[in-house]
Amino acid sequence: RPDRQFGPHVVRNQARDLRRSLRGLEREGFRHVFVLSSPEEVDAVKVVRERLWTNLRHEHGPFDIIGDVHGCYEELVALLQSLGYRIEHKSEGSEGPEGPDVTVPAGRRAIFVGDLVDRGPGIPDVLRLVMKMVQQGQALCVPGNHDVKLFRKLRGRDVQVTHGLADSLEQLEKENPEFIKSVVKFLDDLVSHYVLDDGKLVVAHAGMKEEMQGRGSGKVRDFALYGETTGETDEYGLPVRYNWAAEYRGKAMVVYGHTPVAEPEWLNRTINIDTGCVFGGKLTALRYPEKELVSVPALRTYYQSARPFLKEEEAAPALTAQQQVDDLLDLEDVLGKRIIQTRLQRSITIREENATAALEVMSRFAANPKWLIYLPPTMSPSEASKREGLLEHPEEAYAYYLHEGIPKVICEQKHMGSRAVVVVCKDRDAARRRFGVTDGEIGVCYTRTGRRFFNDVKLESELLDRLGGALTAAGTWESLDTDWVCLDCELMPWSAKAQDLLRRQYAPTGAAARASLPVAVEALALASAANGEISPLLEQYRERHRAAELYVEAYRRYCWSVESLADWKLAPFHLLASEGAVHSAKDHVWHMQTLARVCAADPGVLLATPFLVVDVTQESEREKGSEWWHELTSQGGEGMVVKPMEFLTKGLRGVVQPAVKVRGREYLRIIYGPEYTLAQNLERLRNRGVGAKRSLALREFALGLESLERFVQREPLRRVHECVFGVLALESEPVDPRL
Repeated sequence: RPDRQFGPHVVRNQARDLRRSLRGLEREGFRHVFVLSSPEEVDAVKVVRERLWTNLRHEHGPFDIIGDVHGCYEELVALLQSLGYRIEHKSEGSEGPEGPDVTVPAGRRAIFVGDLVDRGPGIPDVLRLVMKMVQQGQALCVPGNHDVKLFRKLRGRDVQVTHGLADSLEQLEKENPEFIKSVVKFLDDLVSHYVLDDGKLVVAHAGMKEEMQGRGSGKVRDFALYGETTGETDEYGLPVRYNWAAEYRGKAMVVYGHTPVAEPEWLNRTINIDTGCVFGGKLTALRYPEKELVSVPALRTYYQSARPFLKEEEAAPALTAQQQVDDLLDLEDVLGKRIIQTRLQRSITIREENATAALEVMSRFAANPKWLIYLPPTMSPSEASKREGLLEHPEEAYAYYLHEGIPKVICEQKHMGSRAVVVVCKDRDAARRRFGVTDGEIGVCYTRTGRRFFNDVKLESELLDRLGGALTAAGTWESLDTDWVCLDCELMPWSAKAQDLLRRQYAPTGAAARASLPVAVEALALASAANGEISPLLEQYRERHRAAELYVEAYRRYCWSVESLADWKLAPFHLLASEGAVHSAKDHVWHMQTLARVCAADPGVLLATPFLVVDVTQESEREKGSEWWHELTSQGGEGMVVKPMEFLTKGLRGVVQPAVKVRGREYLRIIYGPEYTLAQNLERLRNRGVGAKRSLALREFALGLESLERFVQREPLRRVHECVFGVLALESEPVDPRL
């Protein structure tokens, strides 16, 4: 470097320091050191990018992830057999140098979370079995802190022979040197943790923070082995650990062990599956992606834990760890611009201003957040009809689905009520266990904006008791194998939520029209007798007068006073979810028939929704459906909702509208005003666009199903609320509220 002036000693000292440092690079953590001694060697080098050892994203499973074994060989064999693995021992009481032969269920693979050794009676046999399975590609294994300590001792390092290490050393003394060498090599080759299934799954012995996942360093390896401690010890002399899982916000599921627990428990998409087999608990496996837990009990207590190890019946808390964490919600989880990934639509954007509006509604008016697992989507109307005197007609709804290649639809009567979501549990214990509600409630009935319908707690409780009784009588709890359900319903009368609207808007409008228009008609009639040119104006005012009378009749039809539960009607039309299932794979006839059986068990409060299946490819069936709509609306009904037969349906251009509403002529008078049927007004209204409304409906539909899927899969409440808040936030978008 000719621009730099320094003496020759600088380069000489640098070269000397380089030679000295080469000898210690491995101690600094560099596992591979390449020394290039000539320009020719430098030119010959090729740099190749390779996956980190932790990166197994291309491995998709399915997996059987097994907790800390600690030398419990008999329990390990029993667990593998219960998982469908076949173990063939070579001779009675001895496995030989290679261990038993293992036949793995088709397509599956075992993953061990470490701590294979120490404390238990069958440490060599456990090592033989696991080593052979790993060698043959039947299993993966990450190291535990006990495994690493044994490795260091076998390599001649000075370690304290505590916490069961003496048991490992005593049992391994009886083995031949070749086996000991293979154990040392096996333990030395283990990788700190694995990231699998496109980053959806992480397996580490003591857990793994999001920012560490997939990285390779001494700090990451230490966390994978020991977790994170405060530096203090508890009354049992054991290190006090930070509860990293309580703050975990990563997208990957993290499966770990290390700290024994009486029962495996989900917490923020993490799960500890070390259930203390060696302490007399049980050995547990998590089946992935099924999320099914399989356990076998310990044959006996092999080792006394320093910290008292509670059995399941002694350790059952009022709330789970996840429910305790969910008890305090974080604003950061719902504020600001958000992009929500859903199964139905890849990503849905929530604008910051809309999220703020949703938070305002939720924080001031919402029901107990623990019940808010779903908000229903808005519903698009049909495109405008060209028929004389009509704005909506079923033919346009049929045409929409026919154009999308949907041959069959279901037409459901649309009740003139308020959209209601009802969550009801079989009993108070189910409400505590599944929802974390401990105040004695068994459910809730709330509006599509998350507000409770009933200020009278006793009335709501009575309604839920009646609904729960009907579910029991209909055998729904048993047929669905559940102790809770979430229903999409209509709650009537409509006036129950709209008394203020009636008093402030509808009634004054109707009263003013009925008071002024007769006077105007009478005056115009007198003037028309003298001047025939006024006759068209007289006819126009007569039409306005008739419209005003129809307007008053329209809104009164849907209102009645309510004094007790007997004055209410609940009409469920979707059985949305129950334990372990979101029922979007069932067609609408299943929903209608299942709920009809429930309604039949208590017709005093529950109302089954009439429906008609229509083949839209057949003109005769379309006409039959339109006639039914005409009958409903001519008798004072609001109209009907047309849906594709399947709950989730894809058409020619992706997911189709989950429902299209077709409202009657007189009901629309409430929405658009008394005089909307006048020719000039109707022609103007026919230019309405439904594109924005339909886009909104699909996004809210995707978010609603996603929130239910997340709840059913026992994801944290913040993940469920991300979608619930998203639906409410989208309601702030500028769309004509009359649609």
